[in-house]
Amino acid sequence: MTSEVIIDAKPKEISIALLEDKRLVEYQNEPRSINFSVGNIYIAKVKKLMPGLNACFVDVGYERDAFLHYLDLGSQFNSYAKYLKQVQSDRKKLFSFSKASHLPDLKKDGSVQQTLQVGQEVLVQIVKEPISTKGPRLTGELSFAGRFLVLIPFGDKVSVSSKIKKSEERARLKQLIHSIKPKGCSVIVRTVAQGKRVAELDSELKILTKHWTDAIVKVQKTQNRPQLVYEEEGRAIALLRDLFNPSYESIFVNDKDIFKEVKDYVSMIAPEKAAIVKMYNGKTPIFDNFNITKQIKSSFGKTVNYAHGAYLIIEHTEAMHVVDVNSGNRSKNEKGQEGTALDTNLGAADELARQLRLRDMGGIIVVDFIDMNLAEDRQMLYERMCKAMQKDRARHNILPLSKFGLMQITRQRVRPAMDVNVEEACPTCNGTGKIRASILFTDQLEGKIDQLVNKIGVKKFYLHVHPYVAAYINQGILSLKRKWQLKYGIGVRVISSEKLAFLQYEFYDSRGEFIDMKEEIETK
Repeated sequence: MTSEVIIDAKPKEISIALLEDKRLVEYQNEPRSINFSVGNIYIAKVKKLMPGLNACFVDVGYERDAFLHYLDLGSQFNSYAKYLKQVQSDRKKLFSFSKASHLPDLKKDGSVQQTLQVGQEVLVQIVKEPISTKGPRLTGELSFAGRFLVLIPFGDKVSVSSKIKKSEERARLKQLIHSIKPKGCSVIVRTVAQGKRVAELDSELKILTKHWTDAIVKVQKTQNRPQLVYEEEGRAIALLRDLFNPSYESIFVNDKDIFKEVKDYVSMIAPEKAAIVKMYNGKTPIFDNFNITKQIKSSFGKTVNYAHGAYLIIEHTEAMHVVDVNSGNRSKNEKGQEGTALDTNLGAADELARQLRLRDMGGIIVVDFIDMNLAEDRQMLYERMCKAMQKDRARHNILPLSKFGLMQITRQRVRPAMDVNVEEACPTCNGTGKIRASILFTDQLEGKIDQLVNKIGVKKFYLHVHPYVAAYINQGILSLKRKWQLKYGIGVRVISSEKLAFLQYEFYDSRGEFIDMKEEIETK
């Protein structure tokens, strides 16, 4: 199996797609204005105590206050609280972490009232992003994650991933980390550290230690609260950190800054694979070039088709996700109705495992498979689902089919499920149901080009249109595009874009920045 990462960076948003054997399996899309991310650390103030919940609400700058439960304060909270006071007592000279006191662990049966007070400053880390009407979920036990190691201040343990089975390797890693880890910190050794040399692990440990030191320096020097003191790497780097493996064939990026950022990161963690990071300079939109746009539009939405006419119906509710499996117009199997049901269900298991990763669906998922009478068929379906979910990084639990034919799945949820609206609103009528004559569309485009060149003064630009419209504009020796270039200059470029609706268009300047040429109402 080969894997490719495609990163589409635009001025207002960044999209990341992971392809396995050219098939889309993970997709992330975030506006660049988003400030919240799992892993970010804030120095913030307690806003309100909730004794009944044994929790508190903390102001981290979001419209809804973040939730912090007493049990999430972490066993080392007392040590953090004292060190925080020592750091903030002197704005000029930083109190050394090596001199920090290690106080007794926080009592598990304690109460938030006895531990915190309104207005108290706390160091907190986001573990779950805002979902629906809920604010972010916080923890007081800070951690700095790298590719091989996780650094946890205030501790003295070394833990090795349970997925590393060989006792000799576990003992080697434990002894190695004990010899290089900073005093007063715990370290978790991740699975990918297996077989790594001391130089690689020591290099990453120094980087993680510097992240912690830099965060404390920000706490000391800034007085505004809440204040972001440590920001998790961008989505591109965070995805690579967790997913990177030797099977990657290529990582394509269409933005120079992000290309350099990704190139530097890959050079650091796997110097021999640095050459797989490539800059995409093609004229066709990067997602169109790799057939991602079409896969996104066919893989999201309420109805998802898969093999031989069968389809899934996926519904999202506040409490859970509900999936219904339908055979559609599937032809009958030689084994009869039971064989048809089994084949449809097995295909549904494969597609559902992909959909869970693709949409990042979390919480409770209930799947209504087609009823099967044979116990061995139900067991086969359960085993197929478990196998298909092995590639999923999120923690999950799968229960066998119930007597009602339902399968229950729980999957770790740290951010809202990815919901891409694949239904296209009419871009030309704005919902009125009336548009100008389609034959006049190219005249409308020429009017926009004339305005852009002669009134605004933009001499070089790209016009993105639907592929059918692009084909019409480019057809013939003396095409419409050529006529425009002769009339307005050779800076006129026409690009076909699969993401646009039939009579939709977008203008971009030579730097790739969007130019808004829309009138408020273009239907009159």
